[in-house]
Amino acid sequence: MKYKKIGDILILNDNPGDLDNLAKKHNVKTIMLIDHIQGTKREPVYRILYGEETETINRENKCLFKLDLSKVMWSKGNVNERLRIAKLVGDGETVMDMFAGIGYFSIPIGVHSNAREVISIEINPNSYHYLCENIKLNKCDNITPVLGDCLVEAPKFKADRILMGYVKTTHHYLKVAINSLNKGGIIHYHETVPEKLMDERPISRIRQAAGDRDVELLKINKIKKYAPGVEHVVIDVLID
Repeated sequence: MKYKKIGDILILNDNPGDLDNLAKKHNVKTIMLIDHIQGTKREPVYRILYGEETETINRENKCLFKLDLSKVMWSKGNVNERLRIAKLVGDGETVMDMFAGIGYFSIPIGVHSNAREVISIEINPNSYHYLCENIKLNKCDNITPVLGDCLVEAPKFKADRILMGYVKTTHHYLKVAINSLNKGGIIHYHETVPEKLMDERPISRIRQAAGDRDVELLKINKIKKYAPGVEHVVIDVLID
């Protein structure tokens, strides 16, 4: 049985039967089965197997994340990437977090870096609500939450570093991101890519969106297997 514990809620991939003992063993108040995440708002399709409360607070990398697992997603596999990005942010940087969710990347940056400002854009009102809650919970006064579509909101800002932490159709947002990036800035672009296209497709898409701006590949960081033969990767690029 595969499971992940998020705060005091256990997420399963099937129903093991003896839920009372399972809840006691893992010291949780609720057990849920999340079938999949759907749509651009990344909303869970779920079933409650035990208990009834779906709101919890998860602790990760010395950060607190309040969320309702019946309304918003939580990606446990990105834990190292979230801290990696936070440690890369330089003093005084302006960071734009596209597809910010509940603050998966924004909160660690606010807690662990000396960024001047983090502009966190999120389209899902439920995720935005918890983003605002988590900004207060972690006392991050340098994070500016923005409710709306990245295609509309991103062009209103300029940033030294831009995070694109969404893996489905993310390349459609590259042009908007690059136009909002200051000269010499860095983009962290997420994509799900077949292994045989790893060295070609992501960087090619970035160069095409950048037009006549110079693109320097800094790193290809593998996050996890997305499907057989397909990797979730983050492409770090510097763009002049």
